[in-house]
Amino acid sequence: MTTPLSRSDWLSLLLRVAEPPLTALAAGELRKRFPVQSRPGHEADRARFTHLEAIGRTLAGLAPWLALEAVPPGESAAQARLRALAVAALRQGLDPESPDAFNFTDGAQPLVDAAFLAHALLRAPGPLFDALDATTRARLVGALRSTRAITPGFNNWLLFAAMIEAALLRFDGNADLMRIDYAVRQHEQWYKGDGAYGDGPDFHWDYYNSFVIQPMLLDVLETVDTHDERWRTLLPLVRRRAVRHAAVLERMIAPDGTFPPLGRSLVYRCGAFQHLAVMALRRELPATIPPAAARGALGAVIRRTLEAPGTFDAAGWLRIGLSGEQPGLGESYISTGSLYLCTTAFLPLGLPADDAFWAGPDAPWTSVRAWSGQDLSADSALYS
Repeated sequence: MTTPLSRSDWLSLLLRVAEPPLTALAAGELRKRFPVQSRPGHEADRARFTHLEAIGRTLAGLAPWLALEAVPPGESAAQARLRALAVAALRQGLDPESPDAFNFTDGAQPLVDAAFLAHALLRAPGPLFDALDATTRARLVGALRSTRAITPGFNNWLLFAAMIEAALLRFDGNADLMRIDYAVRQHEQWYKGDGAYGDGPDFHWDYYNSFVIQPMLLDVLETVDTHDERWRTLLPLVRRRAVRHAAVLERMIAPDGTFPPLGRSLVYRCGAFQHLAVMALRRELPATIPPAAARGALGAVIRRTLEAPGTFDAAGWLRIGLSGEQPGLGESYISTGSLYLCTTAFLPLGLPADDAFWAGPDAPWTSVRAWSGQDLSADSALYS
């Protein structure tokens, strides 16, 4: 069991990741400052997308803390600063005359990036939408709508389209409900059992149930459930599956904070456990996982993946890797902006400091208990 991280440690690490891209964009200098690390030969292509990618993913993880009203006094100044940076950054990115204007329509990748931004908006509507001026809000809605020109792949990408439409429904009142219905129906067909969905018709050993599928499916359905009786009926079942998948993820975290390096996109680092962080934020962890144990498990993963030497370059930007700099782990679609999905492991910072997640005494997670000889209950699958 690694040395536990305090709440202030969590926040310091999150700000270390989040402040550079937001600060650069707020100043209109993101393209000027931001490095484009990618697989050799793909730099020019990924430079078309990496900036919106970095900002959408950064805000997706930062959003619950930005929205927290009962922020501890010691965090209030940092929260005010980051709220202001986020607003200024979005104003720059959505200004068509800005040198940092976002790309929402060139290529297919912007559908992904816009979806993570949409997810951030749903997680923090006050600081990230209501706080914008009327012109920027209108540009944001128009930009999200413009991504309808992109056809999603027949896999988890359907949820990117659905997430964007859920945000449009929430903030504009108008959505293409068919894009939502298609994503929901297909993922119901792709459910494989025991809390796991296929990424398309096939099942893959990777962390995409946590990177994308379960967090987005939950928030899409909860945003639109009043619009269709079928969605409302499905939601309790999706929630049960989400609880089971959180239990599986927690058991994958070893006593030293490592986890199986399975599948693609491992360079999202601790973002592989977004879904466990989601369920902690929602206070819907499995009954077998005390909130303080989830805090310890997530903190251990954060420490192993973000404190390894080589994680950041000399200017403070993330480098491709799982533990340190490991450029060989970067697939052709990976660039520097992709890496900022790691912020989603920090979602429980959206809980007040007196919540059981933060206030409970340090507790061992399942692997710590199992490998130290402590007794524990047998695991059990979720049967449909």
